[in-house]
Amino acid sequence: MNDDARSGPASDDRYTVISADCHAGADLLDYRPYLEQRYHDDFDVWAATYVNPYEDLLADSADRNWNSGRRLAELEADGIVAEVVFPNTIPPFFPSGSLMAPPPGAEDFERRWAGLRAHNRWLADFCAAAPGRRAGVFQILLGDVDKAVEEIRWAASAGLKGGLMLPGTPPGSGLPELYSRTYDPIWAACAELGVPVNHHAGSASPALGEEPAARAVFMVETTWFSHRALWHLVFGGAFRRHPELRLVLTEQGSGWIPGVLGMLDYYHGRLVAAATKAATAEAKFGAGLAEGMGAPPSRVWRDNCFVGASFMRPHEVPLRDRIGVDKIMWGSDYPHDEGTHPYTREALRVAYAGVPREEVAAMLGGNAARVYGFDLDLLEPVAAKVGPTVAEVSEPLSQPPEDATSPVFARGASVRVW
Repeated sequence: MNDDARSGPASDDRYTVISADCHAGADLLDYRPYLEQRYHDDFDVWAATYVNPYEDLLADSADRNWNSGRRLAELEADGIVAEVVFPNTIPPFFPSGSLMAPPPGAEDFERRWAGLRAHNRWLADFCAAAPGRRAGVFQILLGDVDKAVEEIRWAASAGLKGGLMLPGTPPGSGLPELYSRTYDPIWAACAELGVPVNHHAGSASPALGEEPAARAVFMVETTWFSHRALWHLVFGGAFRRHPELRLVLTEQGSGWIPGVLGMLDYYHGRLVAAATKAATAEAKFGAGLAEGMGAPPSRVWRDNCFVGASFMRPHEVPLRDRIGVDKIMWGSDYPHDEGTHPYTREALRVAYAGVPREEVAAMLGGNAARVYGFDLDLLEPVAAKVGPTVAEVSEPLSQPPEDATSPVFARGASVRVW
């Protein structure tokens, strides 16, 4: 583990738990004051006819996304003292939540961009309402790199410590792939300013339709499409050109990482070797790779990458040394149904019973504090009151709560291919 990674419990008997994967957003009409005034009339027309497709954003519990007091109380009751805040609700002019929305076309780019900027400004205020407790993840669009860089600089100055939410480039999007040097100004700005680049599951999948088979295929494939950001940036040389760049892959599982890194190292080795032998079939595929990307993928992972291991499952935990204990950041996924709330303590027992205390402390909070800049000294007094105890986390859970909905409690899970 890195020497600068504080990983100890909040006190002699409690852990400091930072969720590296939570979600929030404003109620629809509350975005209006954060829009530039020239968009107000368009927003009024759009909002008057928009029908929210998400049941959880229409239920009585929807205000967990924006009610700061309720949110703090529920997280503390669950043993969590700080959170990394990804988007959740519908930004202005979007057809759906921004994580799942397809990239905008030229005709609606400007309005969508205005909507994301409104969300970012709302998020800055939301995080300021709980100083030191929230690291907000701001959003950009990839269709205008110059505007994206401007927003990165604004967000860093506004204190949004959660970093950049990297959109995907799903097949058919019309955008350059993430390995393209088109995005170098984005990587350069993030590296310069110490802004983490986050890539969340669901944001890179192509549209598949609404048939039952399509929904099943989405569930099988969505994490693979999200993982692509890793090998695109690695093979594209983004980390070689910008060695301070940090990539965080969130809510995509973690058990796939050792196998995928082995596969990427294999291709890297084969292609680099083949590039010196013009007679081989692989020679043309390896041309320029060594010079362009630099170190092997597993080394890039060790130097530059992290995983937001939302509701980490028991079968993933034995792989922690191969992933890197200092790379894993646990997340609750609050307030989603698949999240661990209100059974976070039980979820931690399922995953981490029997794991050495210092390793649990790193995965539950120390690593996230280092990546996202949380002040552990500020959080310690709260954690000393509400954090789960070392003793309870070390006790195996014999029976999951009957009404728990998180996959961490699912029986029979195994390491996925991706």
